Amino acid sequence: MNHFQYINGELHAEDIPLARIAEAVGTPFYCYSTATLERHYKVFAEAFADQQATICYALKANANLGVIRTFADLGSGADVVSEGELRKALAGGIPADKIVFSGVGKTRSELAYALDCGIMQLNVESLPELEALSEIAVSKGVTADIAIRINPDVDARTHEKISTGKSENKFGINASQAPAAFARAAELPGVNPVSVAVHIGSQLTDLEPFRIAFERVAALVGELRGLGHDIKRVDLGGGLGIPYREEKIPLPIDYAAVVKSAVGNLGCRLMFEPGRMLVGNAGILVSRVIYVKQGGTRRFVIVDAAMNDLMRPAMYDAWHEIKPLKQPENGVAMEPADVVGPACESSDTFARQRPLPPVRDGDLMAIFTAGAYGAVMASTYNARLLAPEVLVRGPEWSVVRPRPSYDEMLRDESLASWQGGG
Repeated sequence: MNHFQYINGELHAEDIPLARIAEAVGTPFYCYSTATLERHYKVFAEAFADQQATICYALKANANLGVIRTFADLGSGADVVSEGELRKALAGGIPADKIVFSGVGKTRSELAYALDCGIMQLNVESLPELEALSEIAVSKGVTADIAIRINPDVDARTHEKISTGKSENKFGINASQAPAAFARAAELPGVNPVSVAVHIGSQLTDLEPFRIAFERVAALVGELRGLGHDIKRVDLGGGLGIPYREEKIPLPIDYAAVVKSAVGNLGCRLMFEPGRMLVGNAGILVSRVIYVKQGGTRRFVIVDAAMNDLMRPAMYDAWHEIKPLKQPENGVAMEPADVVGPACESSDTFARQRPLPPVRDGDLMAIFTAGAYGAVMASTYNARLLAPEVLVRGPEWSVVRPRPSYDEMLRDESLASWQGGG
């Protein structure tokens, strides 16, 4: 569910006509709905209200400070994968003792900063990382609570570029090697292995891979306890999918039933790292039609948003619903069109042969389900300015990241010293 609806023929974000925002900030721009963010978080949290559970929002899906603060105000923790995300989580109001640091390639400086911050848990993904973390923690005179992330070799049946739980993926330690990894962690000073972590991928629309992975986690916890390890938490990651078109998606309560069946009797605190599920449908990208071009065999609707603003269609062949901001009249004829951006790439295409109502130069259009992996993956390819981000709450709206100016973009670079750039 989202809070982007037609009211009196105009597409609104909650109580605000999106055309009003477009007039004020220009296009393209991202818009996020506070009501949708809050609803999705509460639905997920309520599914685990009868458990000892910690929800750590995965910043990689959307790291806007306004979005982070919205979840912080609801009591959320954070899952981060870089020092930058850790700093953003703290700046957004997430307490350090609710932050988990994941990621396969944490640098020594990142590990040191996380220890200085006193975060809740570091998810270790390799033996070299374990050794480095121990060394750094000892040098600082601290002991860090850690999870060891296992790779359960489970096919998540999702896009190959967002699968993380198969043996050929780079993430985690092979489950068969986990006992040895925990044994080594127990020997090392400065680390306290208290948790098993797993995350098998993103945009899962089937609960069966979750069930298989979580049952393997439960079996491993039993084995580790038998070997004398005091496992207090299980970190089950994220990955629950969202509807981009007509997919049948499991509800959080159905996901919770699988979790409770697999690991609910372990007596462990449960940790979750939802990202896309919380923010995906809470955001849209608003763009303006530059030209409507009739090609030899296709109609092209050329908009001012491009693949640098929303990478998902080019990278994953992802499908996003596209609607005009002015509601089409009932019975209007729909005609196929390719919706494309101005970047100099054929892959800069948001939709191919999509049935659309008649549109003209200057019309405004919304690309839906753009709240996850949208602005956070944006670039300045073709020297295009980053799109601003707007947060709406009821009748209020605020720019939570402005569009930079061309002068600001140029100030980030300089000529080489021998080119007169000083």
